[in-house]
Amino acid sequence: MTRIQKSNWTRCLLLAGMAAFGPLHGRSQTQDAQIDLKAPGFQEFSDRVQKYVQLHKSVEATLPKLKSTNEPELIVAHQKALARKIKAARIHAKRGDIFTPAASEAFRKAMSIEFQGPHAPHAQATMKQGAPLKKVHLRVNQIYPDSTPYTSVPPTLMQNLPKLPEEVAYRAVGQDLVLLDAKTNLVVDFLVNVIPAGAADSQ
Repeated sequence: MTRIQKSNWTRCLLLAGMAAFGPLHGRSQTQDAQIDLKAPGFQEFSDRVQKYVQLHKSVEATLPKLKSTNEPELIVAHQKALARKIKAARIHAKRGDIFTPAASEAFRKAMSIEFQGPHAPHAQATMKQGAPLKKVHLRVNQIYPDSTPYTSVPPTLMQNLPKLPEEVAYRAVGQDLVLLDAKTNLVVDFLVNVIPAGAADSQ
């Protein structure tokens, strides 16, 4: 075999190797992508959530303490009074107060990894459960309509998002991620178009 033939043969082997391992390398990057819960955006989000929870607790402390009761009327009355006071305390609240630009970027990255990675089928199946969801016009500091369904965030995704105090919860509404006050059903903040359209189509 001549020197030129050897050179061409080596080049062919290199090209074949690149073709064979290129797609595998791409899949590995997707599968190995990890969500950094210590990302500055998540840290900022958690700090803002803690400030909201402090407000929630301080406002609730001004109300008569709700004793253990099975009477739904008393529970509802307490919840409504708490909601009114929180709304008054956050009269200037707006979208982005909790989901800041840095926090939004961290959440969008986490969603991308979740819905494109190995847990994607399970996450999409969870998102597609429940009745179809009509268009919801969310507003910060307003009560989420009782008649409007929402979807729980998939457990695999919950493990990769900042943990929340018991006063608040994540909810998926169409393609939006909502931070909801667990006691009053107030919309604390929400992040729009963060859930892939395919995962939210049946809502």
